[in-house]
Amino acid sequence: MSADAKLTELNLELPPAPKPAGVYKPVVITGNMAYVSGHGPVKNDGSLITGRVGDALDQQAGYDAARQTGLAILATLQANLGSLDRVKRIVKALGMVNCTSDFTQHPAVINGFSELMAEVFGADAGVGARSAVGMGSLPGNIPVEVEVIFEIEP
Repeated sequence: MSADAKLTELNLELPPAPKPAGVYKPVVITGNMAYVSGHGPVKNDGSLITGRVGDALDQQAGYDAARQTGLAILATLQANLGSLDRVKRIVKALGMVNCTSDFTQHPAVINGFSELMAEVFGADAGVGARSAVGMGSLPGNIPVEVEVIFEIEP
């Protein structure tokens, strides 16, 4: 099943593709690779989920924010590629969690992003190499930021 069709089957609604908040491109395509800049959890109304995991947000809320971040990344890909069906696979993701110093479940939070990608692109193509790390803060107090590299069809 195509990734675009999978979005419909899963009843997933993509938020608006976020505009750059600085001097960068949301995605850079070179050859058969798409480098997606760090994205945060953009909601369907264009606002951001905010809060620190381990403080204002619990682990489940962090997971949900990571999943919402994945939806924002899919929106950016769709806007720039024309179709998610051009994605061949995820190569590498870096997930950053804005959390308290005693919070240690960063991978469990970033699973919100990773599990969404596996649902949309499949268990093989939707799972790549990944890092999940904690941060002392993130821009605008967002709980999660994810950057990712995709292999795409030219």
